[in-house]
Amino acid sequence: MAETRLLRIGEFSTLTRLSARMLRYYDANGVLTPAATDDATGHRFYAASQVREATLIRQLRDVGFSVSAIAALLPLRDDPDTLGRALAVQRDQLIADAEAARRRIAEIDRLISQTNRRAIMAEITVTTHPAQRVVALRTTIDTYADEHKAWIAAMEAIRAQGIPLASGLCGATFHGLEYREADIDIEVWEPVGPDAVAADPLTIRELPEQKVAVATFRGGYDQFGPVNEQLAEYITSSGLEFAGPMYNRYIVGPADTQNTAEYVTEVCVPVV
Repeated sequence: MAETRLLRIGEFSTLTRLSARMLRYYDANGVLTPAATDDATGHRFYAASQVREATLIRQLRDVGFSVSAIAALLPLRDDPDTLGRALAVQRDQLIADAEAARRRIAEIDRLISQTNRRAIMAEITVTTHPAQRVVALRTTIDTYADEHKAWIAAMEAIRAQGIPLASGLCGATFHGLEYREADIDIEVWEPVGPDAVAADPLTIRELPEQKVAVATFRGGYDQFGPVNEQLAEYITSSGLEFAGPMYNRYIVGPADTQNTAEYVTEVCVPVV
């Protein structure tokens, strides 16, 4: 019976759709070792039985697994349950990566928009906000762009508890005196009357009277960056210092109009 011959690297490359360069790379990294190597020429030869293994390597590579991860997963090719769990984890990571990419694209669109329009001029004043009784929901959000999720949770709880709202401005306080990349500590609030009561997850509390530097601007929330820049310049040039967490007050917002150009927002920094 004739001996089964080995496949040259070019033949193996054609059958597996892995380039010869990548096959050499996988050999060098211990992922896919040739069945034989010619000591004199260095030419690599592969067994037909290795096509299945090489095909799995290509498939794992194409869905984003690193070389080290592929090496770890290859021994599991005959364990569909374990391999399936690893693939599910990778799927979740790809979904998270896609969402992060979507956010970056949206940020690029905002930057393009900002470079194509005239500078935003906020009206900046120093004033005293009187004490205000509010119903509040304090929670954690993934990013600042997720503030609407806190509002949805708050309004659902307010409606479920039948809490009557009073006239006045609603707002959101960002607790902590520094910017956070994630896990944003936010408290959203609505004004209520003196007899209002609330249960978890809501609280009734008194916002204190405080001196604030206020930047008022019109338009969408993509303007927070340049508005905060103007507010920072005003605070430092006026010799003021931060005296508490920043908060926003929404004079006209999504609950009032669908036209973002009509939004009116106050960015407020307690100062001394």
